[in-house]
Amino acid sequence: MTQPVFRFAPSPNGYLHLGHALSALLNFEMARAAGGRFLLRMEDIDATRCRPAFEAAILEDLAWLGIEWDGPVRRQSEHLDDYRAALARLGAMRLTFPSFESRAELAHLVADRESHARWPRDPDGVPVYPGTARQMPEAERQARIARGDAYAVRLDMEKAVEWTGPLHWTEIGEGPSGEGGTVAVEPQAWGDVIVGRKDAPASYHLAVVVDDALQGVTHVVRGQDLFWSTSVHRVLQALLDRSAPVYRHHRLVLDSEGRKLSKSTAATGLRELRTRGLSARDIRRMLKQDVHGMV
Repeated sequence: MTQPVFRFAPSPNGYLHLGHALSALLNFEMARAAGGRFLLRMEDIDATRCRPAFEAAILEDLAWLGIEWDGPVRRQSEHLDDYRAALARLGAMRLTFPSFESRAELAHLVADRESHARWPRDPDGVPVYPGTARQMPEAERQARIARGDAYAVRLDMEKAVEWTGPLHWTEIGEGPSGEGGTVAVEPQAWGDVIVGRKDAPASYHLAVVVDDALQGVTHVVRGQDLFWSTSVHRVLQALLDRSAPVYRHHRLVLDSEGRKLSKSTAATGLRELRTRGLSARDIRRMLKQDVHGMV
């Protein structure tokens, strides 16, 4: 029988808040209850925003909560070749293409299309890719790359879905509207997602799939805000011949106005709460119903 493997994977671009504490505690306690391993990963591929000081603070906060991880911390910045290899494999399958539009140009394209009808949004509310780079002649692509133009590497979702066929994932939690059990993958809703950039070997979607596979993660426990991202991850897992973990999406910790917490929300930051005199036991008590109800 395969030993269960869970993970907590924060980005060291800010301090942890109560939402992170909930996710970390759920993963840690579920791993221990299942006799499995709990891994810690730093998603620090964005070198412009991630800082060693934030990583040190994360390690300190987790230790303060009484969370212990198994084995060394995996840092994405130390494994860039793993992502380059995955991106190259998708390229060799002719499932990716470079798009050269700037954010301003993409916004203009969306506005132009919406002068006729509302342009579709992905599950995060962001307009799906409106460009036509998929049809760009190969010679033009190579010429623009050769002269150093900035670009994003996008997954041709139409071709990818043709390649994989219908997919699903096993959900032992629930989605934002109560979805659970066997969930059908709907990657077309995301359009041609970014999987890499000229200056970065992987997007979040690609890196998380590669990391989970290489670390042998069997259970992904994370917030409901990432529920529909699983569709993209399942497609990438199938294309890269990676096994699919079991997923469990938990509720989000919201602020007083019902919004998802961010790392800039000092009022719910663990370091701020600790400064106010709250103990790790107090934090666990605040999140007790969620943690113990899911283990």
